[in-house]
Amino acid sequence: QVQLVESGGGLVQAGGSLRLSCAGSGLTFSNYAMGWFRQAPGKDREFVATMNWSGRSTDYGDSVKGRFSISRDNDKKTAFLQMNSLTPEDTAVYYCAANYLYGGRRWTDFGFWGQGTQVTVSS
Repeated sequence: QVQLVESGGGLVQAGGSLRLSCAGSGLTFSNYAMGWFRQAPGKDREFVATMNWSGRSTDYGDSVKGRFSISRDNDKKTAFLQMNSLTPEDTAVYYCAANYLYGGRRWTDFGFWGQGTQVTVSS
């Protein structure tokens, strides 16, 4: 079965950086668009970033544009989210997701999900 496993979360001070990884298995990774979402306590799941199968097309949520960068290594079946200039407002559980089609920003557009990794930014 399809598995997406996130790693790289943790505690970081405001202004710092983290790099999240998402390892995929059970799917032809290079055929899928990858996405990142986040959910803070009491809030809806928020779109962060997405990338098409080749990596040539990307899209970012307004709150992270210019600070976060999505990338992928199809040979390693892994997607990444580089997060820079972190603020306490970025504190959330971060989820990676896969979808056969690129272009969706809603969490309902993605069919496969990881279990999430906690990112906490202290002020």
